[in-house]
Amino acid sequence: MTATANPSHRLRAVPGFRATHPGIQIGTYVSSGISDEELEFLQQVGVSWAMLIPERQDQQTAAFYKQCNERFAPYGLQIYRVANHSVHNIEEVTLNLPGRDAKIEEFITFIRNLAAAGIHYNTYAHMGNGIWSTGSTKGRGGVAARVLDISNAKGNWNGKVYEGELTHGRQYSEEEIWDNYAYFIRKVAPVAESEGVFIGIHPDDPPVYALGGVPRCVFGTFAGYKRALEIADSPNIGVCLCIGCWLEGGPEGMGSDVVEAIRHFGRQGKLHKVHFRNVSNPMPQPWQETFIDDGYQDMHQVMRALREVEYDGCIIPDHIPHMHGGHRPGLAYSIAYMRALVQAANNDYGGAK
Repeated sequence: MTATANPSHRLRAVPGFRATHPGIQIGTYVSSGISDEELEFLQQVGVSWAMLIPERQDQQTAAFYKQCNERFAPYGLQIYRVANHSVHNIEEVTLNLPGRDAKIEEFITFIRNLAAAGIHYNTYAHMGNGIWSTGSTKGRGGVAARVLDISNAKGNWNGKVYEGELTHGRQYSEEEIWDNYAYFIRKVAPVAESEGVFIGIHPDDPPVYALGGVPRCVFGTFAGYKRALEIADSPNIGVCLCIGCWLEGGPEGMGSDVVEAIRHFGRQGKLHKVHFRNVSNPMPQPWQETFIDDGYQDMHQVMRALREVEYDGCIIPDHIPHMHGGHRPGLAYSIAYMRALVQAANNDYGGAK
């Protein structure tokens, strides 16, 4: 079988952004306070990219990012992305609340700090009232996993809870949400281009539904994504494709299945990062998060699609169900399964790149 070439994947063209090896690579979340033993564990399971989570807001500086990269390097780790909850799911931006321009400037400063530290990617989410859930439930073998029943759910982000029919006191229109997005992205995209930073925008979680009076019309459907990228009109603005979120919406709700989405964004060079997770079933029925091999999506087909478009970037396990023995068993299980799927997909398409 002949792979479909992706002539425009731009991340590897950025000076300073170099993969440890070409092709699909694996990363995971890494706290700034991680122990040496934990770094060695990540090296043992074959993780090459770190999604850095600073433990304090005063660590959001270029100097600190460089310091972390230097510490991680002996373990074969390099920072791919830095989490900054202060400029992620920004209600002031999504809903045009007081302080919007100050938040946009804070985001721009963050992008400049990434570039100064030699980090050329950022994930951004555009939800105005958080990630919605209905607590947790028991999955295979009694593992604890997030569940969502849309009739009984609350939003949460950065310690703030959103609930009720109107989380911000009124119903917002789709036109408002689109206008607010356009205002934001047209200020941010030129800075991202000048700094050589690529931004992958995360799907709404959950997608499609209007939650708490806020339409999820921009990053809740395939059509919305395509329109949003057209508005951005920038080679540096693309997709952080959360497979789990896309599966939550399902082919009917999202307007395409996840394999079609990978082919579309991947062939455009717009696929910058992938969250590799699975769920039990699509909405509108209640669903729960699962292990990679235990949901309704055949994740081998997802990996094959990534290889087909010659995706050259990072995939991470995300929202891993909690197993006995702490966090390591679930992470190790997920990483091992992903590594096996990468090898299988590479073999399907004639070997590793």
